[in-house]
Amino acid sequence: MKELAAKRRRFGFRRLHILLKREGWDVNWKKLYRLYREEGLTVRKRGGRKRAVGTRTPVAIPQGPIQRWSLDFMSDALEDGRRCRGVNVMDDFSRE
Repeated sequence: MKELAAKRRRFGFRRLHILLKREGWDVNWKKLYRLYREEGLTVRKRGGRKRAVGTRTPVAIPQGPIQRWSLDFMSDALEDGRRCRGVNVMDDFSRE
């Protein structure tokens, strides 16, 4: 079991159980798990999700026109099936 675990580092005890069964070893999976844990053979954990560091600043509220813009793409279909696409640009302060 140690040799297989050394060759296949990403394999856990379940996969090692299958490999041992193929080689002719008839071992109970519970016993194999106990031996696996006693030998300290654990699959290395992969890195987790990267999280943002620090505090987030709130979005500034615009104090006058032409300070912040919103953009949106729209699509529609005409009666005859042709596509009609457009872009909407809006000033967040004056809503124009």
